[in-house]
Amino acid sequence: MSNINIKRVKSSEIEFKDKLVSIQRVTKVTKGGRTFSFSAIVVVGNENGVVGYGLGKAKEVQAALQKGIDDAKKNLVKVPILKGTIPHEQYGKYSGAYVFLKPAAPGTGVIAGGAMRAVLESVGVTDVLAKSKGSSNPHSVVKATFDALLQMRDAYTVSQLRGVDLNTVFNG
Repeated sequence: MSNINIKRVKSSEIEFKDKLVSIQRVTKVTKGGRTFSFSAIVVVGNENGVVGYGLGKAKEVQAALQKGIDDAKKNLVKVPILKGTIPHEQYGKYSGAYVFLKPAAPGTGVIAGGAMRAVLESVGVTDVLAKSKGSSNPHSVVKATFDALLQMRDAYTVSQLRGVDLNTVFNG
């Protein structure tokens, strides 16, 4: 991922919708007994190409959720979307989680499960075929999905990177 340009977005001027991907009750065992707390992974997006994820940990569910939302708003990225789908097929990987995203025809819907669905709906994709392989850990699947989305390039960006006009990109 060293040659990929990540487009950061400021969260102050955009209205976001948040989706809870996973919440876990975690336990710390001490000399005095067990201490319970909560860990929440949250995805926020404006459903128009801007999305971010965050992790929040706290003693109470609501506090963990709010911390996750705040963290997600600090890690926003811009993703290219063309006519409700993604520009091209893409693989993504994080740790043991592997994901595959493929553009779909209008009317197909979001064919994805769990953590991938939350990310794709938050970014604003309405038609996509997706497959998750390997680890089903929600943290890893979300990060693998972000890896795939961050590698997406639209035709205009490709033409600028190559230094050619838009017609040359399509006609070869």
